[in-house]
Amino acid sequence: MQTRHIGSLEVSAVGLGCNNFGGRLDASRTKDVVHAALDAGVTLFDTADIYGGTLSEEYLGRALGARRDEIVLATKFGVPYEGHPGGAAPTAVRGAVEQSLKRLGTDVIDLYQLHFPDRAVPIADTLGALGELVAEGMVREIGCSNFDAAQLREATDAVAPGAPPFVSVQNQYNLLQREAEESVLGECARAGIAFIPYFPLASGLLTGKYRPGQPVPDGTRIGSMPAERQAEVLDNATLARVQALAELAEGEGHSLLELAVAWLLARPQVASVIAGATRPEQIQANANAAGWVLSPSDLSRIDEISPA
Repeated sequence: MQTRHIGSLEVSAVGLGCNNFGGRLDASRTKDVVHAALDAGVTLFDTADIYGGTLSEEYLGRALGARRDEIVLATKFGVPYEGHPGGAAPTAVRGAVEQSLKRLGTDVIDLYQLHFPDRAVPIADTLGALGELVAEGMVREIGCSNFDAAQLREATDAVAPGAPPFVSVQNQYNLLQREAEESVLGECARAGIAFIPYFPLASGLLTGKYRPGQPVPDGTRIGSMPAERQAEVLDNATLARVQALAELAEGEGHSLLELAVAWLLARPQVASVIAGATRPEQIQANANAAGWVLSPSDLSRIDEISPA
């Protein structure tokens, strides 16, 4: 699989989102998915201390075992959970990283990300605390998530001389939700920040499971939503757009999922597309998508169907 960079870290173009671990997946099924990802050449594993009620980190660390050094391990902090107050104050940062290291069974986190902006704490204070973790060897690179362009600029300007900056931002971005193009991607290009899109398949809408006039499949993320929320997500206009994108992909001999991932990878700021999985076979489908390089003509046709 092709690789790209997040700061000094070399990562696979398709990563694994670990938010299902400890929730939809128990420890045994987590291990199956993790090993399938390793075998498929996936090297970026992204989790968070709150995923699975903290079990995601624990299950991931246990599943990796002796293969920990084969991957780039990314996790997040800042959201409160039982036993930790959350937030981005220096004391909270240190407390969070110590607990994550213990759960993950490792002595270093490759990419440590602030999950959400903390408006109660000056970003300079958070960056200072994170810089100490880098200096102490507990963390290799630092990033953020759910930051807008102004917050990214503020963080960049707040970095002390010689201190590490945020090397990545992880925000929602997919073919149906393109708000990141308004300013965040431009700020990433200006500041040299890698962009990591989450929900690349729009909660499953871009997997090809949902078609006009067909029932919502059982056991899916959208299928578990209340009926009124399903109706909101699966409105006729969205389903028509998804159908048109699926027909475009199939006309080129690819799946809608492959189109969704390849489209994101066509953005030069995108470092890795982190897609979740609940079954080993989904891993290979996600990994295969990295092999399709879209042409300028393909991208123009996509923009006509699903404009920004």
